[in-house]
Amino acid sequence: MKGQKQYRCTMTSLAASWSIAVHLSLVLGVLLSRDMSVAAQLETEPLILKLPAPTLKGTPEDLPEGPGIEPLSGKPRPVYLIAKGSKNVAVGKLVTASSTSFTGNLAQLTDGLKEAYDRDVLEMKRGTQWVQIDLGRVCAVQAIVLWHDHRYIQVRHDVVIQMSNDPEFKEAVITIFNNDQDNSSGLGEGAEREYFETSEGKIVNAKGVAGRYIRCHGRGSSLGALNCWQEIEVYALPAD
Repeated sequence: MKGQKQYRCTMTSLAASWSIAVHLSLVLGVLLSRDMSVAAQLETEPLILKLPAPTLKGTPEDLPEGPGIEPLSGKPRPVYLIAKGSKNVAVGKLVTASSTSFTGNLAQLTDGLKEAYDRDVLEMKRGTQWVQIDLGRVCAVQAIVLWHDHRYIQVRHDVVIQMSNDPEFKEAVITIFNNDQDNSSGLGEGAEREYFETSEGKIVNAKGVAGRYIRCHGRGSSLGALNCWQEIEVYALPAD
């Protein structure tokens, strides 16, 4: 009887071990297939931008400099990769702002026109101001490209980009870029450096963050206190 009990116990243990092994193999199989699916979704391709012509005003001799400013590079920007299939979902979308503009209108920010012409520039009052794009649906944003005002080579101040599904930006706000290093705009101390405005625009990595509304803050530049905007492009995939 004792031998039979030990035999039953051994067989029970083997069956349990076999069951666990089968379960683990199934789990690993599911995880592997899931990882392969994610890898397929994250297949990348170069971001191809239609760039405006460079300004002809030349480079000023007294450019701002310091550890908090990215040096101006005379070389073409390296290839930037985004998730394959991403499109500019900001084209023609509704734009709102924290104040009215002196020149231009908000629709210009998503109309595709970003040449160094006065007529393509929207000017807003001084101080920290924001413009906001309603994408119309939740999107997985890969990259946001900004052109404030490349008529002149200048450094943009307090550029803070946030995303949310709340149009009032009171809940679930995610900051994806912040170069306000001294928190002078009151949106938090930023870790990114200030940068020079050129015809290439500024590419911000949104890291696939999902959201419907994008709010872009600014507080003038090294050349003036007014807030200027030319174009904002948002490259994204559907969130589902």
